[in-house]
Amino acid sequence: MLRYNTATTQNIIKHYRFTHTLVQFNNANIHRFGVKEPALKNLTLNINNDQRLVIIGSVGAGRSTLAETIAGRHQVKPLSAAKWPVVNSPYPSEQIRLVSFKEDSGTFSYSGHYYQERFNFSDPDNDVTLAHYLEKDKVDPEALDKVIEKLDIKHLMSLSFVKLSNGQTRRARIARALLQKPAMLILDEPLMGLDVQHRSRLLETLGDLDTPVVLVLRPQDEFPIWATDVVALKDMEIEWQGKPKEFLEKRDKLKQQEEQEREAYRQQQQQIIKKQQQENNTPSPSVVELKNVNVIYSGTKILDNITWTVGQGERWALLGENGSGKTTLLSFLTGDHPQAYANELYLFGRRRGTGESIWEIKQKVGLVSPEIHLYFNQGLTGLEAAGTGFFDVVVPRPISEEQIKVVRQLFKDFSMESFMDRKLRDMSSGEQRMVLLIRSLVKMPELIIWDEPFQGLDDKMIKNINTWLEEHMRPNQSLIMVTHHEDEIPRSVVHRFKLGPGGVDAN
Repeated sequence: MLRYNTATTQNIIKHYRFTHTLVQFNNANIHRFGVKEPALKNLTLNINNDQRLVIIGSVGAGRSTLAETIAGRHQVKPLSAAKWPVVNSPYPSEQIRLVSFKEDSGTFSYSGHYYQERFNFSDPDNDVTLAHYLEKDKVDPEALDKVIEKLDIKHLMSLSFVKLSNGQTRRARIARALLQKPAMLILDEPLMGLDVQHRSRLLETLGDLDTPVVLVLRPQDEFPIWATDVVALKDMEIEWQGKPKEFLEKRDKLKQQEEQEREAYRQQQQQIIKKQQQENNTPSPSVVELKNVNVIYSGTKILDNITWTVGQGERWALLGENGSGKTTLLSFLTGDHPQAYANELYLFGRRRGTGESIWEIKQKVGLVSPEIHLYFNQGLTGLEAAGTGFFDVVVPRPISEEQIKVVRQLFKDFSMESFMDRKLRDMSSGEQRMVLLIRSLVKMPELIIWDEPFQGLDDKMIKNINTWLEEHMRPNQSLIMVTHHEDEIPRSVVHRFKLGPGGVDAN
């Protein structure tokens, strides 16, 4: 884990001969456009050129709102309460780059694509390659080569943007922001979707920049050694400001205690499973069975001879680096991948391609993923978005009173009742992810597939979800979960399957 380092911080500060203000708020009220009530009240915050600020807070605490405010995306009242000396324009958002969860550059829009398109053989009609995405603004070739090398996306330049993995997309969007040479760079949860290696690599790259950087992180995320200051938010207000050392000492003490409890529970679960297997010689029926599965695009193997069986009631973690083929493998299990018919694959006891429809498969599967998240209309309410899970679509359909009752109970279970009638656009990305987690459960499906489900969620929310799984999952329900964070894996998940580079079996 990256930790606070006094020597490194002092070296960074030495780069600055004079201290001056970059952004300043003094008792400012921050309003979203068209909203009378302020989102942030009496905001007082000063960011100097010798600071490397990290913003911390739980879901709904106001982290993204504060990031957007620093980037000049909200109204400030009175106008005199905010200053942006870092820019030479009356419009700070023109020179400050904010990279948040969803792509909003105008070069690429998910509205012109559909979810299954990323698994097709051919490129989409309105194809935007990564090279086009990064080079549209006529960037300096030398700068481009340096950035794509640093962020490890050089080998992806010819690929369609829509076909990049979640972690690859995140790195590409950060690269684009850097190439625009911003006066300040603000990254909202930049570590989401990145494996351990690429999280470390990104933080190192950011630490070498001359450009002022503000990071928005979850409390549990890796902490950059170059950070100089921490701002902690709670209930849309700054609760605490201080130095990283103080924050990390308190956080790490809690994490160690939780890890000990989690490991003790897992050992107990493994003993229970072992005892059940000894008492019952009849193996449980398989929910998923892959035999020597291969996926090839343009001569490149994405999955290489994968054999894997998931039994009824088993809980698995699917692990692997960015680009190792995890999402492609999961697309076989949801019926979305066209190459499933060319492989030996059994779902729920039936070989794929023997007459079953894609919708018969989907009816037994509950899915949440970063990719499907991107295709939801922000105008949907929490109820409408969750209700689409009954039909395995991303557009709203009428649901019955009985179905509304099921959705309402799940929102209640996760203390999300107030979000049923709220529109997605008025939620943080973490709150939206909670709605989509509920969506994946409304059918109480035989197989739950969670691809990086906890992106944007804080420790408390993750703990609540994992407790819900332990208390509410039926013994015959199976779970497959993808994550790049070992400490996010539910305690009840005792099986692991790992993919290596090139989609090989790395177990």
